[in-house]
Amino acid sequence: MHRLDSDSARHPLDHLLDLARATVVAAVGGHPAPLPELGACPEMAVRSDAFVTLTTGHALRGCMGTLGAEMPVGEAVVRAAGMAATRDPRFRPVGVDELAGLRIEVSVLGPPRPLPDSAAFVPGRDGIVVEARGRRALLLPQVATEMGWGATEMLNAVCDKAGLRTGAWRERGTRLLVFEVERASGPV
Repeated sequence: MHRLDSDSARHPLDHLLDLARATVVAAVGGHPAPLPELGACPEMAVRSDAFVTLTTGHALRGCMGTLGAEMPVGEAVVRAAGMAATRDPRFRPVGVDELAGLRIEVSVLGPPRPLPDSAAFVPGRDGIVVEARGRRALLLPQVATEMGWGATEMLNAVCDKAGLRTGAWRERGTRLLVFEVERASGPV
């Protein structure tokens, strides 16, 4: 995504963050999700994947996203935000009483590209997708920074998340893809 030319225009990530906030509040309240306003921000129509992460304090409260760039990024943010608030299988749904203490982060994924050599993986810059034996998992780049992980830890963690053996990223037939993200965060 890029900045709009107009000085008065907001960055597309600001629009997506507002959309994610509104979606979380609607989902928690049992209301329909808002629709992306394409006129306010044409970049919302660009096909891209997105993840929405909810935290309370320093603890993860929900994180869900899309993979496959099958929909406009505005729709991807709405889907991810609603799922992060109400359908992350690791957590109970967010309650109305929790909204004031939540922080939200929107991560818009750049296009994935094959990682031909694991030595080229840069923790903190690169997110990672692993695919092997019908399984797939993804870790956002910020996970490495937050956890203090280097490349080996990040690659092992994404394999673990996919339900693969630790170190499966070294095996023939395992596909690794990297991507970068643009992100914005703030209180819900």
